[in-house]
Amino acid sequence: QVQLVESGGGSVQAGGSLRLSCAASRAFTCMAWFRQAPGNEREGVAFMERDGGAFYADSVKGRFTISQGSAKNILYLQMNSLKPEDTAIYYCAARWPCWRDSHVSSEYNYWGQGTQVTVSS
Repeated sequence: QVQLVESGGGSVQAGGSLRLSCAASRAFTCMAWFRQAPGNEREGVAFMERDGGAFYADSVKGRFTISQGSAKNILYLQMNSLKPEDTAIYYCAARWPCWRDSHVSSEYNYWGQGTQVTVSS
């Protein structure tokens, strides 16, 4: 059974930083971070592309950095210059098979349990 386990969430003040980690029980090429705030739909935050590049939502571009360990079983999200609107539960997700890039949550078939990030003003 595939497992994704997130860690690193917490509470910070606006302008602060957090680093999220996701440990997977197997390697994946296609991994991503999503988030869901209360009353909102789940939204994509950052995606690892098949060529090793990254794609970011406009709301986090320039502030967040996604990266993957060389063994492709660990995913990170470095979050800088955090804002109160970044408050949400953050989920790690993975896709298999991974024949093309996708930024659609319904195409991700493995999910972690989520980790809470709270940013106060």
